[in-house]
Amino acid sequence: MTSLDQHQVEAGTGSGHATMPSFTTRGLTKVYGEGRSAVYALRGVDLQIPSGEIVVLLGPSGSGKTTLLNILGGLDRCTSGEVFFRDRNLTAMTDAELTRYRRNHVGFVFQFYNLMPSLTARENVELVTEIAARPLDAAEALALVGLKERTDHFPAQLSGGEQQRVAIARAIAKQPDVLFCDEPTGALDSQTGRAVLRVLADVNARLGSTVLMVTHAASTAAMADRVIHFADGEIRKVVRNRTRLPPEEIEW
Repeated sequence: MTSLDQHQVEAGTGSGHATMPSFTTRGLTKVYGEGRSAVYALRGVDLQIPSGEIVVLLGPSGSGKTTLLNILGGLDRCTSGEVFFRDRNLTAMTDAELTRYRRNHVGFVFQFYNLMPSLTARENVELVTEIAARPLDAAEALALVGLKERTDHFPAQLSGGEQQRVAIARAIAKQPDVLFCDEPTGALDSQTGRAVLRVLADVNARLGSTVLMVTHAASTAAMADRVIHFADGEIRKVVRNRTRLPPEEIEW
C-alpha cells in the first residue's frame, strides 16, 4: 500500500454526516455537440457530497471534473438528470434564480486569479462584499488568509501565492456555504501551493464551508475528507480518508 492508501477507506464506511448533503446528483449528463461529433463530458453521475467536508475531484484533463464543478456551481447546466443544493433543485432554476444562488451561497477560486489590476487587494475583495447578503469586512477576509499587512497593495506588488490568497479572500468574503476551487495551486510552486492549501483548510475549519477542489495532483487528495476519482465522464471510485493530512506534509 502507498502512504496515501494507509489513510483511506472506501466511502460508505463509518458514521458519516447526519446533516443534509450539500449536493445530490441523479443521472447527471452533459453532452457537447450532436450526432457523431457529440462529446459526453458527464455520463450519468450519481453523487452525494456531505456538508462541511473538503472534497477533492481527482482525474486527468478531460475527465469531467471541471464540468461537474461548473454545474454544481450554477455556471453551467446539465443536459439531463438532476442536481440539488440541499433540498433545492438547481436543474429547475431560472437564470435569475441561479444568479441569486451563486451570489448568496457559493464562492469561486480559479487557477488564474482574475484580480482587477487597477484595484488594491482590499478593493478587489470589496467587489464581492458590496453585493453579498452577509459579507465579512474586506480587511477581515484578508486577515483570514494572512494578508492583513497587504490590504493596500496592488496585484502587481504581490507574489503569485499572495494574489491567489486575495482571490480566496474575495471568495470567502460573502461567507459562502460552498467554496469551489478549480486547480487553485496549478500555477504555483510547491511551497506557495502548500500555503494556499493551508488557507483552504483553515477556511473549511473556521467558516464551516464545504470545499470542493478540482485537481489532477493526486497528492492533494491526502488533505481531503473525501476523494472522488473521475475518468471519461464517470465516477470510478469514491474514497474517504480516515485522517486528513496537514497541507504542510503533502508531497509535491
